[in-house]
Amino acid sequence: MDTAERYRLVARNTAEVVTEAELRDLLGDDGDSDDGENVDVDAEAKASGNGDETDVPTIYIGYAPTGEMHIAHFTTIRKLADFLHAGLDVTVLVADLHAHLDDEKSPFPLLDARSAYYREAITGMVKAAGADPEAIEFIQGREFELDSDYSLDLLRMAADTTVARVRRAGSEVVRQSETPNLGGLIYPLLQSLDVAALDADIAYGGLDQRGIYMLSREVLPEHGYDAPVCLFAPLLSGLSGGKMSASDEASKVNVTDPTEEVHEKIGAAYCPRGEIEGNGVLEYLQYLVFPILDERDEPFVIERPEQYGGDVTYGSYDALEADFVAEELHPQDLKTAAAAYIDDTVSPVRARFADRPDLLREAYPERYD
Repeated sequence: MDTAERYRLVARNTAEVVTEAELRDLLGDDGDSDDGENVDVDAEAKASGNGDETDVPTIYIGYAPTGEMHIAHFTTIRKLADFLHAGLDVTVLVADLHAHLDDEKSPFPLLDARSAYYREAITGMVKAAGADPEAIEFIQGREFELDSDYSLDLLRMAADTTVARVRRAGSEVVRQSETPNLGGLIYPLLQSLDVAALDADIAYGGLDQRGIYMLSREVLPEHGYDAPVCLFAPLLSGLSGGKMSASDEASKVNVTDPTEEVHEKIGAAYCPRGEIEGNGVLEYLQYLVFPILDERDEPFVIERPEQYGGDVTYGSYDALEADFVAEELHPQDLKTAAAAYIDDTVSPVRARFADRPDLLREAYPERYD
């Protein structure tokens, strides 16, 4: 696989790359050829310990185990398949301390249970996306964030970073108030230091993480570490219109929602005829369903009665969006098909928990007891 293809895989379906030149250089592009230099990206050999890993770029993403995982998480986790196929070493951080420091969104006694649930859910989503979860390294925050060297670096960073700077960096991630708890102020520095502690060349996260990772690009070199390349996933709309809300069940599909609930939520979703702005149904097709279908080499099929045009098949998301904008595809037909495909996408993840109700019950006792 040449570096141009590696770059395409790594950068596709992202909102921003900081910076494109740094990423191309990291992936081995010497800039002398449009096709790029051929690079050995035998991910299976690397995962099994065979082959030279000296120059293999590393990427990490962190998930704070707070609320239940949902379809927006799935869109970022699906990207891990792209990273693996591009030959990157992938680390998933289950950021348990972050979950507690951010206004105690996860009570301390529940951190281990929620971390176990997150790891199981992420494993299921990676597998459903067509990648091997065994090729990913999972690590929990407390495995390294309590080490003495890490703590010393954190204190040194805190000594020369202002409150205003960390509040600005974490404004889209950490719960804000006029009198914030100290944990929320430590959070951005903790996340920045994670990049260095995990030896990550690339930091990947949602666009809401941009402030924190721009902080990391500033402060890490000040303390002897390299600035990471940053990849940002788009922030997707909720199914009920506007921003997705963790407290609004109608705005999201949880990975454990039963089939009938998935169809109900998609059927009631905001999907005005011909409009793509804020249309969560289209966004989840673009960033989740179509990439998985592409991995399987399968089309997206909408079944319709003959009087309404008959069945229609789409080999790409762009073709579907074009028909929807031209109002040649009715919202109800789109939602009916989308619900079936989304349900099919989450069903392997849901099945993992059918035989393990203890994971959900222990992680979220207030809901499942």
